[in-house]
Amino acid sequence: MSDSKSSIIDSHCHIVFSNFNEDREKVAERWRSQGVKALLHACVEPSEIPAIKSMADQFQELRYSVGVHPLDAHHWGPETLSVLKNAALDDSRVVAIGELGLDLFKAENLSEQLSILMPQLNLAFELKLPVIVHCRDAAKEMLEVFAKLSEHGCCPKGVMHCWSGNVKEMKEFLDLGFYISFSGNVTFKNAIDIHECAKKVPQSRFLVETDSPFLSPVPHRGKRNEPSFVKHVVDKISEIRGESFSEIAEKSTQNARELFALP
Repeated sequence: MSDSKSSIIDSHCHIVFSNFNEDREKVAERWRSQGVKALLHACVEPSEIPAIKSMADQFQELRYSVGVHPLDAHHWGPETLSVLKNAALDDSRVVAIGELGLDLFKAENLSEQLSILMPQLNLAFELKLPVIVHCRDAAKEMLEVFAKLSEHGCCPKGVMHCWSGNVKEMKEFLDLGFYISFSGNVTFKNAIDIHECAKKVPQSRFLVETDSPFLSPVPHRGKRNEPSFVKHVVDKISEIRGESFSEIAEKSTQNARELFALP
C-alpha cells in the first residue's frame, strides 16, 4: 500500500476545469499530503492557456502543455498555431505540446482531426518538445501518422496518455519511442488489456496520471477525480507487476522527469 515517503508525478490533469473552482486549494493540500511533487497540466484548447498559466503561478509544482484536443478541432483557427508557438516560447513551464491526437470513438471527422494534428506534431518537433497524445479507437491511424514522420526523421517524442489499447498496439508505439501513461482505468476490474500492458511495459517507459477530473480510480469511481488519487494508480500497477509501491512511484517519476524535463 502507499508509502508517504514516495514522491509521485501526476503526468496529466485538468484542474483548470470549473468543477475545481470551489476547492482548488484543498485539492492542492491533498495532493501534497499524498506525495505528489509535480503535476503536468494538459491543455485542450488555446483559450485555456491564460488560466493554466496563472495556475502555474499559484502552484509552483505545476508545469503545462499547450495544444488542441482532437475533439476541440472547431477551436482551430488561422492564428492557432502561432498562439501555441508563442505560448510555448514565452514560458519555460510549457514542457509539451498537446493534448493532441485522434478520437474516432466520439467523432468521425478524421480528416479534420488530422488537419489540426499535423501542424501540432511539426511544431513539437521544431521546438524539441514532447507531445501528449490522446488516442481513442484510432491506434491504426495514429501509428500510420507516427510511422510516416519517423521515416522522415521528424517524429517528436511523447506519451500515449490514458492508455487503453492492447499489448500489440503498445509495442508498436514503444518501438516508435513513445512512453505509455496509465490512468484510473488501470484500476477497473474488467480492464484486462490495460492490466496486461501494465505488466509488460518496460520499466523505463511508463508514466502515471489521473486525467482529473475524469476517470476516477477505484475506490473513487464515479466521483470527481483529483491529483491525489494518482496513488491508487501506482498501487494497482505495483500489484500487477509484483513490485513495491515505492519502486513504481520512483520509476514513473524518473520517467516523467526525463520525458518532460520536469523539476
